[in-house]
Amino acid sequence: MPRADFYLIAKPRFAEDPLLLVCELARRAFAAEQPTVILARSLDEAEAIDAKLWEFDEDAFIPHQIAGDEDDAVTAVLIVPPDVEAEERPLAINLRDYCALGRHERVLEVVAADPAEREESRRRWTEYKRRGYEIAKHDM
Repeated sequence: MPRADFYLIAKPRFAEDPLLLVCELARRAFAAEQPTVILARSLDEAEAIDAKLWEFDEDAFIPHQIAGDEDDAVTAVLIVPPDVEAEERPLAINLRDYCALGRHERVLEVVAADPAEREESRRRWTEYKRRGYEIAKHDM
């Protein structure tokens, strides 16, 4: 059964920089050897995630790139802007306003403290539940 985990940002360190949580989740996925896609809302956001993954922890190296070339297949973490085709992976970190449906075994939904974003996450929660996903919530 596929699973959707909702990470609701509350702590100041993540509220001030939600992409920091995305990097932490990507680090965990890489440590667990789980091929991962990060579904970005825009090319600008994908580029911001790319930069943040290089700088967020000087002791962490997470092989990653923005999707779109022949190295996609061998890169541990793919950052996928809208309108870019990428192979599905077992783990998806979803930043988009709609569900990450597909062949992912697990979807990590990163939800900022913003009330509008929380409302959108409730809609996605309902859709995942309707589709038979096991759901969990984590306050971050």
